[in-house]
Amino acid sequence: MINFCELDLEQLGAWLKDNGEKEYHGRQIFEWVYQKGVTAWDQMSNLAKDLRVKLAATFRFPSIELVDVKESNDRETFKFLWKLIDGSLVESVLIYSSARRTVCVSSQVGCPAKCAFCASGKMGFLRNLRPHEIIEQVLLINQWLIAKGERVSHIVYMGMGEPFKNYDSVIRSIRMLCDPATLNISQRRVTVSTVGIIEGIKRLTVEDLSINLVLSLHAPNQHIRQKIIPYARKYPLDSLMEAMDEYSAKTKRDITYEYTLIAGINDHPDHAFELSHLLKGRQCTVNLIPYNPVAGLKLCRPEKKSIKQFRSVLFGSKIVNTCRYTKGDDIAAACGQLAMQQKNVETIAVNQ
Repeated sequence: MINFCELDLEQLGAWLKDNGEKEYHGRQIFEWVYQKGVTAWDQMSNLAKDLRVKLAATFRFPSIELVDVKESNDRETFKFLWKLIDGSLVESVLIYSSARRTVCVSSQVGCPAKCAFCASGKMGFLRNLRPHEIIEQVLLINQWLIAKGERVSHIVYMGMGEPFKNYDSVIRSIRMLCDPATLNISQRRVTVSTVGIIEGIKRLTVEDLSINLVLSLHAPNQHIRQKIIPYARKYPLDSLMEAMDEYSAKTKRDITYEYTLIAGINDHPDHAFELSHLLKGRQCTVNLIPYNPVAGLKLCRPEKKSIKQFRSVLFGSKIVNTCRYTKGDDIAAACGQLAMQQKNVETIAVNQ
């Protein structure tokens, strides 16, 4: 069967024409799926019954099933567990922030990066997600929101996996989700985070996209970085920063550098001074993330005093920085906590 969410409107129109149907039905079908959040062909009441039968016999949609939804105590974070057609499991997160409804999607089953502080890397790498499997995470969460009178406003590729190790699927999913015929998400509301895959950064530099790029930096120098991020051995910091500079110069987009603060490893004021020196003269923002505990890892979050001292050094060096308010840690949905080990789970209705 054909995975429906991998077809754009033109491709769907071509399929309709080849199968003796009118091309304009494509827009009707897209409206049902992407605007109204309908996932059952037989509910598309303005389509002829014969066409609905053809659609059901030809297209697989949806291809992922909702297994569970966990809600944080503050009711601002929701973690969704999805079962893929091969039985693999992935997670994505919906984050409420004022009027924003941000979906954090996964791009791989597991993660090959194996960063020392991240749960996803602990579970290993199983496979890349197909474009439709990424798209459906957003689409089905959007359907879940439609039932509440809301919609997805932002998308971040910060879930399980390294997006640039699944580059083609990630870019295809972005183009589809931002298409005016689908969810029409503004490209400026899409963010991709990479641990530092230089060839991916270089490819993105020449794409005709206006998305945001985030580098998971997490260390002020090569020595510390390669201790906590194995990929840093392949992608040295000086070469990585050069690639980021090229992206910024070509796209005129500001860069965000994520920096997970880990007690006793990268949180000393000296590290902050070194980070300030590294970023001096660069148009950027540092997003500080106090380490979120992961079971089995002997790492600790810095004390509030240490975080304050670190930020003071950055401010003193005129480095714009923010400190991420931890959301969803009570349901293991915060940054670095996504990992799924469950097996043989039952599915539940997506629009519960």
